[in-house]
Amino acid sequence: MRLVPLGEKVVVRPIDPESRTAGGIVLPDTAREKSQQGRVLSVGDGRPLPDGTRAKPQVSEGDRILFERYAGTKVVVDNEELLILSERDILAVVA
Repeated sequence: MRLVPLGEKVVVRPIDPESRTAGGIVLPDTAREKSQQGRVLSVGDGRPLPDGTRAKPQVSEGDRILFERYAGTKVVVDNEELLILSERDILAVVA
């Protein structure tokens, strides 16, 4: 199944944080921080402007992004956990 976001929404596949520290210590799931990085899977058609047109989205499919820690809504599609974010919750594109 494919999700098609509406308006300024973006569908993101979170990238799991590292399970080991730089010193080689394995972190249990409860000690890991929530992921703030992800890969954009699909993008809506942009936010509506006052004149009725839509603003072009600032991210595109395939971009690796950083987003706010508690942003978005989790959804499970085909046994895969995805996030639906608002474009304003995206902090940066990782180059």
